Amino acid sequence: MLDRLQSLADRYDKLSELLCDPNVASDTKKLRDYSKEQSDLQPSYEAFTEYRTVMEELDAAKAMQAEKLDDEMRDMVKMEIEELTTRQAQLEERIHVLLLPKDPNDDKNVIVEIRGAAGGDEAALFAADLYRMYTRYADNQGWRVDVMDVNSSDLGGFKEVIFMINGQGAYSKMKFESGAHRVQRIPTTESGGRIHTSTSTVAVMPEVEDFDIEIHDKDIRVDTFCSSGAGGQSVNTTKSAVRVTHIPTGIVATCQDGKSQNSNKDKALQVLRARIFDMKRQEEEAKYAGERKSKVGTGDRSERIRTYNFPQSRVTDHRIGLTVHKLDQIMNGEIEEFISALTIAEQADMMDRGE
Repeated sequence: MLDRLQSLADRYDKLSELLCDPNVASDTKKLRDYSKEQSDLQPSYEAFTEYRTVMEELDAAKAMQAEKLDDEMRDMVKMEIEELTTRQAQLEERIHVLLLPKDPNDDKNVIVEIRGAAGGDEAALFAADLYRMYTRYADNQGWRVDVMDVNSSDLGGFKEVIFMINGQGAYSKMKFESGAHRVQRIPTTESGGRIHTSTSTVAVMPEVEDFDIEIHDKDIRVDTFCSSGAGGQSVNTTKSAVRVTHIPTGIVATCQDGKSQNSNKDKALQVLRARIFDMKRQEEEAKYAGERKSKVGTGDRSERIRTYNFPQSRVTDHRIGLTVHKLDQIMNGEIEEFISALTIAEQADMMDRGE
């Protein structure tokens, strides 16, 4: 561990030198790449620097303890050794986490797809609730939300909504939200006051650059049509909506939210790249599912991950067994408690596997 940390510290110092080099300062790409690399290394560098200081102070305190001391000084040295030993253990635990392999997609923006699943109109209404929950969470994080496509229901819910969240580390937090979300409540359309169970699915995919997934013109078919609103009625007479089909995989992406055909095509291609990338990622992970299945789930949208029980104001994440009784706050975007717990569970799982 110490050898690896020393190597990271040496690289951090080297990057500091490079960033002061006039040739690098005049090269926008190198400046951006080196700055990002140093920023990624900084937490490990700072933890290692503090760890070395603690170890030096601990060695000095132990050497002093071996000397002839009066009772008061001996007690002080003993207390210092205990404090430093505790801090050493804390830093070692933090360093182990920092050295875990990082998901290369963690810093990326995300494309989120929410669909009403089982439950008809109530599922669509819950999909809209989830959309509001995530947009409010994004606001709390200082992220920007851009709607890419919406298919509304007659009662004001979403049969489907696709949106992008732009922000540093968006995927590292949002990736845990993929799966089936179950709601238990009395629907507004239910006159008998009976509790119904409905589900909406969430898929979270990292934004994919052109060079990550290259799509050739010969491999896609582009169709245009008039945008439609709730219930399928036409909302304009120009063919601004775009449907893009990736012929080799059969994957389809549609966008009708933008004002122009070109804008909708660009957004549809963004979604298409993300879906192709996600399909390839899941195929790769499926090969190792037996030995590498994470405690926090596979990210498959069919996997039930969370239940929102309105009568009891209870939200339960089934992957880690965490239950909280503050549904109103959760639906208002205060989901960090779940995301932090899921992050810790994933880190613990990786450490158990010896990664």
